[in-house]
Amino acid sequence: MIKVAVTGACGRMGSGIIKTVLQQEDMEVVTAIEAPNSPLAGKDVGEVIGLGPIGVEIFGAENLVEALEKSKADVLVDFTIANAAVETIKTTAKCGVNLVVGTTGLSDEQMMEIKDSISKNNVKAVISPNMAVGVNVFFKILKDLAPVLADYDVEIIEAHHKHKKDAPSGTAVRAFEIIAQETERNPQEAGVYGRNGLVGERTKNEIGVHAVRGGDIVGDHLVLFAGDGERLEIVHRAHSRQAFVSGVIKALRFIPSADKGKICDMTDVLGI
Repeated sequence: MIKVAVTGACGRMGSGIIKTVLQQEDMEVVTAIEAPNSPLAGKDVGEVIGLGPIGVEIFGAENLVEALEKSKADVLVDFTIANAAVETIKTTAKCGVNLVVGTTGLSDEQMMEIKDSISKNNVKAVISPNMAVGVNVFFKILKDLAPVLADYDVEIIEAHHKHKKDAPSGTAVRAFEIIAQETERNPQEAGVYGRNGLVGERTKNEIGVHAVRGGDIVGDHLVLFAGDGERLEIVHRAHSRQAFVSGVIKALRFIPSADKGKICDMTDVLGI
């Protein structure tokens, strides 16, 4: 039985993860974490997210160590915000608890901190900017396709709900990184993030990245390869957050077989 702790437990993703974990025969929710000094602390998370009592207490993040030790969690799932996630990940690793992280907006410096903590504490981790299975197939298609269309113009357009705080999305950033690498573009020079005013002609190595925010869009990603007389569009659309939750379940099942002290991603989980 995989014992699961969930941060951001009462949010959109956290509550969805808890509800789905509870439906699995090989895993259980053992503790729930909310923001520091949360007024929800001490309540039963099942009651808060509309399931009725399930016997799992909510802890404020200031009591994360106590929550992990008391629950004897095997793995913690984090879908929160970057600054909070870094401290949560470091504390969790020090407690010897494995990690599944889908939080986006992490800087290179924050990722280095995370990598160092996971390595030093010899825990297992799956970290991915997007847990959806379809998105990771989307990444694989881009990896295979980009070298074939290396001389085509590339634009990346992503759309998310009005509450999303980071831009571009972690998925769009990963798509950019894959295409830049596979087409031998310098990522420090290739990225053009939105356009405004008299910008001049498009350069050969440019990769445009554009973010749309509005309504309740779960997550749309489109990569446009434009050549002379034709264009090819690769699109992924998430219809609901369950797409990401289903990927989390796969990542949780992968954790027991993962290598200690190493960060894996969804390509490792899916074997692609």
